[in-house]
Amino acid sequence: MQGNSKKIVSVFLILAFLSIQIVGVFANNPYVTLRFGSRGNEVVRLQQALRNKGYYNSAVDGIYGKITENAVINFQRDNRLTIDGIAGRQTQSKLYEAATVSRGSSTTRNSASANVYWLSRIIHAEAGAEPYTGKVAVGNVVLNRVHSREFPNTIYNVIFEYYKNIPQFSPVADGTIYNTPSQESIQAAHDALSGSRPVGNSTYFFNPNKATGQWIVANKRYVTRIGNHVFYQ
Repeated sequence: MQGNSKKIVSVFLILAFLSIQIVGVFANNPYVTLRFGSRGNEVVRLQQALRNKGYYNSAVDGIYGKITENAVINFQRDNRLTIDGIAGRQTQSKLYEAATVSRGSSTTRNSASANVYWLSRIIHAEAGAEPYTGKVAVGNVVLNRVHSREFPNTIYNVIFEYYKNIPQFSPVADGTIYNTPSQESIQAAHDALSGSRPVGNSTYFFNPNKATGQWIVANKRYVTRIGNHVFYQ
């Protein structure tokens, strides 16, 4: 009996030691790698942190889909991390170190440069092949939305607005919003921000060769056509 008791005590001590070791491993590795397809509370935490910094503007649903992946890619690009769309230890550590800092603050880029940053990207994605006036016109539309009560009140939120889970601008859906803009698109953003208004109060535009724009045509007033885009208000 005494021999068996000693064996039981020994086994217990070994198991206790292993438990401490395992707990230690997890304590030193608090980040669970998250990627496309991941689900759960850790994804909720990730989405909320991305939203707090201005990188995520969709539902915090705990589902690591394309929108979350694109937000991670954009965060990685801005912070000079490995750009793979996977939220591993390095990405999460950087993201959570100051989750309350928002994009556009003095620690990332000031609001003026953030406006140019995003406006030039939507201009390039929507009107990269359009004439210069057409580029400025797209910026004009975005700014008109910012100043309208019907839309969000920042450039970033206008660009990344969703309606019934569908992005208002197709480049957000296909990822081209993250492409580097041309110098002409950057200049067009500056001109639009400086007050150039080639399409007046227009808040909608579309390319008739790619879309019917049925709702826009039926509910909004035609303003003009520039290049391949028609504009409505």
